[in-house]
Amino acid sequence: MSLYVIADLHLSTLDSTNKSMEVFGRRWDGYMTRIKQNWERLVTDEDTVVIPGDVSWALSLEEAVSDLKFIDSLPGKKILGKGNHDFWWCTMKKHDELFKKHGISTISFLFNNAIETEEYIIAGTRGWYHDEDAKNAPDNADFDKLVNREAGRLKMSLAAALKLREASPEKEIIVFMHFPPFWSGKASESLVDILKEYNIRHVYFGHIHGAYTEPPSFNYEGIEMHMISADYLEFIPKIVKF
Repeated sequence: MSLYVIADLHLSTLDSTNKSMEVFGRRWDGYMTRIKQNWERLVTDEDTVVIPGDVSWALSLEEAVSDLKFIDSLPGKKILGKGNHDFWWCTMKKHDELFKKHGISTISFLFNNAIETEEYIIAGTRGWYHDEDAKNAPDNADFDKLVNREAGRLKMSLAAALKLREASPEKEIIVFMHFPPFWSGKASESLVDILKEYNIRHVYFGHIHGAYTEPPSFNYEGIEMHMISADYLEFIPKIVKF
């Protein structure tokens, strides 16, 4: 009963989405096939896999069905977080209705909540890369507002995690985010402050692509931060273990 993580699947199983990541270089060649093969080689139905964002290129929930069914068909339980490209993401009620309609049964969501697994308690939110120079940032983006909103969501998730830990005090709370709380010399300090307030020791983040020579983890102000973008992991789910 293991916990795995892999972010940034960027699935495009539906022909109409036409957004295969293979256009971004040889690293991405056959990536969806590689995800499936590696996942089925490692993950069992007793395991859990966290996918912290950029799950699908779909632009609507109905368009995302093909990608969600692909994930549902893979072994294990899956917990999805939201990324900056997950435009299909709707309300939890709409997700539940769609899952019932299409028989999707192994997927849940990390959104203003926390989830307990065999060994850990999972918390997290999308986060925000606090960099006004970031590529593809929305025009006239209010970075302070975006970070404050994510800070509120992170606090809600961690409060829920603490409640779960009342019954399981031996379990460590781990945070999964899409954006790195710290990267390339810049930090979302309000998010880091919350992580420190709740004594979080490990954060897993995606979003960063192409940084293949960077170390798999680094320490920032006492928090061990782990890179888990799918291309960085060579499309192999990473086991959470320390």
